Amino acid sequence: MQKHEHRALVTGGASGLGLAVARRIVAEGGRVAMLDVQEAAGAAAARELGASATFFRCDVTDEAGVTAAVAAAHAAMGGLNLVVNCAGVVGAGKLLGKEGPMASAFFAKVVGINLIGTFHVDKAAAQLMQSNAPNEGGERGLIVHTASVAAYEGQIGQIAYSATKAAVIGLVLPMARELARFGIRVMAIAPGIFETPMVAGMTPELQKSLGAQVPFPARLGQPAEYADLVLAIAGNPMLNGETIRLDGAIRMQPR
Repeated sequence: MQKHEHRALVTGGASGLGLAVARRIVAEGGRVAMLDVQEAAGAAAARELGASATFFRCDVTDEAGVTAAVAAAHAAMGGLNLVVNCAGVVGAGKLLGKEGPMASAFFAKVVGINLIGTFHVDKAAAQLMQSNAPNEGGERGLIVHTASVAAYEGQIGQIAYSATKAAVIGLVLPMARELARFGIRVMAIAPGIFETPMVAGMTPELQKSLGAQVPFPARLGQPAEYADLVLAIAGNPMLNGETIRLDGAIRMQPR
């Protein structure tokens, strides 16, 4: 896709990785619709980005709400050909914690946001993308999932989170195979330790310690680097049905 063609929907777009993607899309001459439950932050982000950006409050666990928000985004941008799923929660907790076994309701909540929420967005977007006019290569759209290195090396306390991130990776290949007939690609990015709002709330000492665990570059990843990869994927039509680790070669330890 040429840079002026991006009509992108970004979930979790009010902050962190999602906001970085939204900024990059606008900088490249595209239009973006940001979906998030953080209404004040999302509205502020839309104001910052100007006329090329819109914000819609959306809870990705609400199927009907997602369908309506995706349709509204499509109308606001005059099309939709790129989806980047960044909405998610960490959901830290042990199977056998100090207060007893993990509550199934807690596990289900993390699954509902990280996995089922991604599915809700994917299907609503794909339904609209299938009717796009194809570009010269026959492509009609691209869907990107945000996974995590925790999908491969989940740490103690990440049972729910790791399970959901492995699951969103599991969606990629069968979805890419199914949507190939429409010219819609599906990819995932598995970031390592990035400077997101969650990490920003940690002490500088802890942030430095986390960054030092990365072989090279020995620092936290920057959201702009995630956005760079999204745009690189968008520009390379042979990238399909795969997950790319973006982690500075880190391999997480048990703790």
